[in-house]
Amino acid sequence: MTAETADAILPAKRSSSVRVLKLAETVAIPVGAVVVSALLFSVFLLIIGKDPLQFWSLMWTGGFGSSFSIQNSLQRAAPLILTGLAFAIPARIGLTMIGGEGALVLGGFAAAAIAIPLVSNVVPPIVTLPLMAAAGMLAGGLWIGLVGWLRHYRGVNETISSLLLSYIAIAIMNFFVEGALRDPASANKPSTLPIGDTYRIGSIPGTDVHWGFAAGIVLAIALWVLMSRTTFGFAARMTGGNARAAKAQGLPVGWLMVICCIIAGACAGLAGFFEVAAIHGQANASLVAGYGFTGILVAFLARQNPLAVVPVAILFGAIAAAGGVIQRRMGLPDATVLVLQGMLFVVLLVSETFYGRFKFFQPASSGDRV
Repeated sequence: MTAETADAILPAKRSSSVRVLKLAETVAIPVGAVVVSALLFSVFLLIIGKDPLQFWSLMWTGGFGSSFSIQNSLQRAAPLILTGLAFAIPARIGLTMIGGEGALVLGGFAAAAIAIPLVSNVVPPIVTLPLMAAAGMLAGGLWIGLVGWLRHYRGVNETISSLLLSYIAIAIMNFFVEGALRDPASANKPSTLPIGDTYRIGSIPGTDVHWGFAAGIVLAIALWVLMSRTTFGFAARMTGGNARAAKAQGLPVGWLMVICCIIAGACAGLAGFFEVAAIHGQANASLVAGYGFTGILVAFLARQNPLAVVPVAILFGAIAAAGGVIQRRMGLPDATVLVLQGMLFVVLLVSETFYGRFKFFQPASSGDRV
């Protein structure tokens, strides 16, 4: 091998080494954060007089210990995939969007509201359900798209505006559900008219998991391709790295922000549609289940990677599914799993400071080669 050939190969090897080390760091630090969170929570259990080994055993049993547990975990993971994407996509362009809960609620309400006249006029489900999904995605997309518009064109902080708009979205739903669109039969729990079993989304054949889980996986793959393998995704990542530099290069920074926010809102709105069409059958206060906020934690642990959102969402779905078993067997309150999620969130935030700090994950400089 000539010296010229060796000089040509070395940069390629170095580039490959850098990618491998970067991937290893991206995986190792979140996994380490999960392990540290588990240890801290075990100490917390010991302090309150509970057995950590029993807790983690029940966590596994309730989340993955049987076919029923696995399907229950996947069912709960479905909205978390979509709300995780709702946080991850704006994060790729540098926005901290925490309004997924409001977009989910508004999307679910829009889906239920448009279903009322369609069901009343016996429009076939094959027409009604796509229209409901479109209404949910449109409502969520426009709602979060407004946040992106306010951020770029009015300089309004997206974290604050998206949070405030979440509460406004919930208030809008409550206003109509408890007023003009209330089902007279829903005395104890104000709700819209039920869509009926005919208009319910079915389950994936052979399982009790509704089609929202499959839709989440397909959407995660599509968004990974969009953000990682297209010019749009490259422009978004460049904007997220340095918005001023992107603007100086002539990129439409404002439209990129708005479009990413619309995509995020549409994901959360689709989650709302599935909650109505597959779980509740109507819009009511049950839509405010905290999926939008848990999705933030899912996206953090997945490092805003759409593909990684799926397994992380399944993990958190399993944690939620195991909550009931833990409550019954250990006498712990239902909020115990929320304490675990809170610890995990804090440790994840701290772990962000460790990226680039470990020499093991840093490629050797050219001067280190012999």
